[in-house]
Amino acid sequence: MPYLAHFGLKDHPFTLTPNIDYYYPTQENANIIASLDFALRRDSGIMKIVGEVGTGKTLLCRMLINKLVDTDSVAYINAPQADAQSILRTICGEFGIELGSPDGSPYAALNRFLVEEHANGRLAVVVVDEAQHLGKEGLEAVRLISNLETERRKLLQIVLFGQTELDELLRDPGLRQLNQRVAFSFNTGPLTPGEAKRYITHRLRVSRQQGVEYEIFADAALSAIAEASGGIPRVINILADKSLLVAFSDGSPIVQRAHALEAIRDTSGLVSPRRFRWHLADRLRRPAVKMAAAAALLLLVAGLGGWIAGQHFHGSAPVASSVPAAPPAATPEPRPAQTSVAAPSEVAPATAAPATAAPATAASAAEPPAAAVQPPVQPAPVQPAPVEPAPAEPAPVEPALGAATPAAAEPQPPPQAQPELPSSSASPPAPSSGSVVPANDPGGGGH
Repeated sequence: MPYLAHFGLKDHPFTLTPNIDYYYPTQENANIIASLDFALRRDSGIMKIVGEVGTGKTLLCRMLINKLVDTDSVAYINAPQADAQSILRTICGEFGIELGSPDGSPYAALNRFLVEEHANGRLAVVVVDEAQHLGKEGLEAVRLISNLETERRKLLQIVLFGQTELDELLRDPGLRQLNQRVAFSFNTGPLTPGEAKRYITHRLRVSRQQGVEYEIFADAALSAIAEASGGIPRVINILADKSLLVAFSDGSPIVQRAHALEAIRDTSGLVSPRRFRWHLADRLRRPAVKMAAAAALLLLVAGLGGWIAGQHFHGSAPVASSVPAAPPAATPEPRPAQTSVAAPSEVAPATAAPATAAPATAASAAEPPAAAVQPPVQPAPVQPAPVEPAPAEPAPVEPALGAATPAAAEPQPPPQAQPELPSSSASPPAPSSGSVVPANDPGGGGH
């Protein structure tokens, strides 16, 4: 066939019929097969495998039958019916039990067969595919035949493969007895992105001719199919087969991303947004991604907290700047000590008064409203600031006396007028004027 020869294939690799020759042993499928074998060997009774459409339940069912058929007795029911008698007759037919007459009891015949198989050391297993079609009546018939047992062991093992509707049926209160007898339950799921790529490569490798070693699908095309299919094996088969057809019509021996995208657009009915949920769920199940997600969440929370703190700081800045407005009133407090040192000895008692008033000033600094109520304490420290330029006042008096000595700045003969000046900063020149006045006094020269 030109289509197969174009890619060096001997068979169609992506047929929809479940073929155990193309079985790709994912870790999940391998675990299910091993667990089923263990459960069967310990006479568990009823087991259940549930999964979405196209996730490979039928292929697993055939893998299990292929493993048991050589050593044990297996009855395979592919299209179960809801009628209890029909189910019993189908099971007897699969086991090769002859009923003798149409009126014979299939239940009694089945019981005799199971006792014989148990005596020979062989398992008797009933495998039901698409078990959700059994309905309540059919599932109740399954429960009845599961009662066939000896004092120590179950005579019949039952494995139910079904879609998610099977779980919904078993949740019915009328089937709680059967639900309680399900010893093991497994779930089939979609493939991971890496498994989806290896799945396509595996099926191509099985179907290619001898000597053909090149990669038929480009990695970009594999990624596009794995993402669009959502990891559902049946959808992967459909998209991969169409991609081969598009590449063949284009004359390309390699399936490129453009060919895969064309196949995806042509199969829009099977590719829906909900298919992409597995991609995120698969990544979040991995420990490394969990840690990275937790770290990113912590960084986000820390950044948000810092932003809120910054907003709070900037919002409260005006309040913080208004609080230090009260301390400047207390800064002039050291100035009374300076004025008291510059004052003469006879003003010493007045200097002691500001020292005792200092605690009141400190209290006023601590309590701004009290400082505003006690104005008599504040004028003493505040006055020196504007009066400090007063020492420059003698300067304009010196030109009036010509080249006279600084003593001429005091034309008043009576020295008694000097005590009025200590209140101002001009008090220092007073003592010097008292020593110079006798030089200008006529009487002083005679003395």
